[in-house]
Amino acid sequence: MASYIGRRRLLATLGGAAAWPLAARAQQVPSPVVGFLEVGERSHVLAAFQRGLAETGYVAGQNVAIEVRTADQYDRFRELAAELVHRNVALIATAINAAALAAKATTTTIPIVFATGVDPVEIGLVASLNRPGGNVTGISFLSAELVEKRLALLHELVPAAARVAVLVNPTDPVRTESTTKDVEAAARTIGLQIRVLNASTSAEIDAAFATLARERADALFVGPDSFFNSRRVQLATLAARHAIPATYAVRDYAEAGGLMSYGTSVPDALRQAGVYAGRILKGAKPADLPVLQASKFELVINRQTAKAIGVIVPDKLLVAADEVIE
Repeated sequence: MASYIGRRRLLATLGGAAAWPLAARAQQVPSPVVGFLEVGERSHVLAAFQRGLAETGYVAGQNVAIEVRTADQYDRFRELAAELVHRNVALIATAINAAALAAKATTTTIPIVFATGVDPVEIGLVASLNRPGGNVTGISFLSAELVEKRLALLHELVPAAARVAVLVNPTDPVRTESTTKDVEAAARTIGLQIRVLNASTSAEIDAAFATLARERADALFVGPDSFFNSRRVQLATLAARHAIPATYAVRDYAEAGGLMSYGTSVPDALRQAGVYAGRILKGAKPADLPVLQASKFELVINRQTAKAIGVIVPDKLLVAADEVIE
């Protein structure tokens, strides 16, 4: 009888011990949720952000959850930001100016990490680069400052070009104004004629190409814009169809068949944004994290596209390119 009672006590003890891990798991703090505001389908942008998070120890699906909210038009970001705030996410991240501004207008408490190609002070995201203040910080692409260099490279690629069409997105007025001003200033220096075309939908992109074909533009300068990036295949296809030499802000376009890109390495910038997000999740304050300046730039030339549209790439550019896609 005693041995039977002993066995029961032993089993009860073992059963209690087996339950400890379950109880411990039940008491664990739930994984933080990061809201990510995006436009179109750009999985590579989110992947780069996740790489940065992983560098700080946060792995999506393991100890951090990421909720993506996607819009086709910039005017929806206020609504999507409100959804994330209602969801009580731990942090909001985005690589889109309109989305960052919408998030800032929606919450003053939830940390926001941005990656932007315009001056974040000028558009009101932060008080200063060194001391952002408030709940917002991030990475600056410096893409607007690279406009002059990119136009010069286009001129070097097609020196006979005299009339250049410039495609901008009017739903991002700050970037549109900045790009237009910088392109016009650079064009005066080189001696080029500029024709600005607007597009904020796929149909308007089609219409813009019909216009530049009708007006016989010699080359195309596509302004830096997240919506355009999400339509990079459409842009590259139309440029090839019309046999018009085009330049773009980031390498994604050249990889999609665009002729040439020059600008900041977006994957590297988004990785840095992910690192910042991870540091904030660990307790850092956005106000104490200065806005970082992107420092990695890339010139990518798609030689296959050049051959298809009859452009001979100068040896000087081929040597200077960080990558030549054959």
